[in-house]
Amino acid sequence: MQPKTCCGGRSFCIMQDINEELKKDDQNESAGQTEEVFSSENDEIVLEMAKAGVFYGHKKSRRNPKFEEFIFTSRNGVEIIDLAKTLKATDTVAEFIKKNKDEKKTFMIVGTQPSAKDSVLNLAKSLENSSYVINKWIGGLVTNFSILYKRIEYFKKRKKDLEEGKFEGYTKKERLLIKREVDKMGQSFLGLDNYIKIPDILLVIDSSIKNHITAIKEAKKKKILVVGIIDNDDNPNDFDLFIPANDHSRSSINWVVNRIISKLSNN
Repeated sequence: MQPKTCCGGRSFCIMQDINEELKKDDQNESAGQTEEVFSSENDEIVLEMAKAGVFYGHKKSRRNPKFEEFIFTSRNGVEIIDLAKTLKATDTVAEFIKKNKDEKKTFMIVGTQPSAKDSVLNLAKSLENSSYVINKWIGGLVTNFSILYKRIEYFKKRKKDLEEGKFEGYTKKERLLIKREVDKMGQSFLGLDNYIKIPDILLVIDSSIKNHITAIKEAKKKKILVVGIIDNDDNPNDFDLFIPANDHSRSSINWVVNRIISKLSNN
């Protein structure tokens, strides 16, 4: 694909390139065998994706070799993710999540990078009683469930007792120490109030983060299904289902997660 002058901005220009390349593919295949990924109905969706930067990968030097089939092209050393595959995968994952939600399966959502936190909270809300991790992943959260569960229940009781004034008979120093303990545990166990059983499905945004790698390894040991939003530096083989997309940009993550949420709300 040859670079060309475009007055509509970098995202719009790349979107035009993608559409042109897909049209060429359509012309080379029979109508009965070609799936029209970017129909007129989807043009606006593709433009939204482009504006949100969903197609931006990392530099080619960082690419995981197993991600190659999801790369459309590259621009100035940065790889461009195939939006056709991103859109299709997003809807597939949304259907999978909706099906399992309807079957009362439990989810744990992991996204500790600042760009993912809002989306994690919104998705957790849509999935009602799902657990989530937006701070550091606690080692053993899945593989050492029985011990961590007891610690979380201890935290919940201490927090409740503190709120109900059950420590009023203690000295000021003792109450201060208890409050500090509760506050510290509150940061560690944020999002885990409903964590009463090992989740059926782990949802991860960006598997290249060290804490997320640990989470995925723990899930695999417990045979938990792993679903994720992954970029070109991630290994697709680490996932049972995944969405190839820009996983380091707030706007991109928001677009993908918001589309999933909109699909969950549709009957």
